[in-house]
Amino acid sequence: MTTSPLPFDITPSDHPVSDADREAVLANPGFGQYFTDHMVTIRWTEDQGWHDARLQPYGPLSLDPATKVLHYSQEIFEGLKAYRQADGSVAVFRPEANGERFQRSARRLAMPELPIETFVEAIDVLVRQDEAWVPPSGEQSLYLRPFMFATEVGLGINHPANEYLFMVIASPSGAYFPRGIKPVSVWLSKEYVRAAPGGTGDAKTGGNYAAAFVAQAEAVRQGCDQVVWLDAVEHRWVEEMGGMNLYFVRGTGEDAEIVTPQLTGALLPGITRDSLLRIASDLGHSTGEVKISTEDWRQGNADGTISEVFACGTAAVITPVGSVRSNDGDWTVGDGQPGPITQRLRAELLGIQTGQRPDPYGWMHPVR
Repeated sequence: MTTSPLPFDITPSDHPVSDADREAVLANPGFGQYFTDHMVTIRWTEDQGWHDARLQPYGPLSLDPATKVLHYSQEIFEGLKAYRQADGSVAVFRPEANGERFQRSARRLAMPELPIETFVEAIDVLVRQDEAWVPPSGEQSLYLRPFMFATEVGLGINHPANEYLFMVIASPSGAYFPRGIKPVSVWLSKEYVRAAPGGTGDAKTGGNYAAAFVAQAEAVRQGCDQVVWLDAVEHRWVEEMGGMNLYFVRGTGEDAEIVTPQLTGALLPGITRDSLLRIASDLGHSTGEVKISTEDWRQGNADGTISEVFACGTAAVITPVGSVRSNDGDWTVGDGQPGPITQRLRAELLGIQTGQRPDPYGWMHPVR
């Protein structure tokens, strides 16, 4: 169902970052460290619905100490990227898919659903205004963070909040692997659980990430880069890696099968995950969503039936996994280096995102 466009009040900043300072940031932006000149806000209340859509200067918020999000964590967010294209224009990767997932997260957290058309328009409004912040080329991008949280004031818990604020902010992002693709080491977490079926694991909500920090810290103490989550019941079925989905390559060459853990209601349905299933299939590989145990993983690497493992997500696109550690022993994935299929899939997806390769799927949304 389509909805009438929501008009945006545009108030440009009267003190934007200078061209020289912006170029200095874009020369080495890192990730999530710097923010553009503007932000988008839209409010929702029970009596008015979605209203008061604004583009305004980036700045701090003022919240009452009893604002419900601070106490009951009604909050959701998304992450997606705008890329400078080969012809100099700017396009956003699959914003409609992020808008759909944002609606699913809202339903799970008992929050109002923002129309997908408004979600995409909010992104367009911000990127159009701050287009100069989109890095010039390559793997650099403008990272977009839409989010929504409860703004009702009060400590009652007998009903969901009746007021919400939706926002979009943007941050220039450098290449995730500026010195070449580096495989990561992972720790299999059996002490902690990220989510269980029926919980909030398939919603993109901040509480999932807060609950993950303790296991990520344990992974670092074990000498690893990332944590891998296992299922909540048996602690043996592989689910996902930190904030990314996982993929396993069975076999080698053109006959290799590319599989990912099946969605159980406890895994986040990643946009990059979905995209790679399509690309891998079109490259001639058989693909599937399957159950993979830690025993399957270890034995597959030992006998060579699993030749490559990689994680995928918005920030890194694709990250190769080089080694695994656990309380039951350690092992290496292949030769510990990025595999050829991992690198090809990464090149194909980045080529579409940056306009260097055709986009047969219509995934790139031009910002006009």
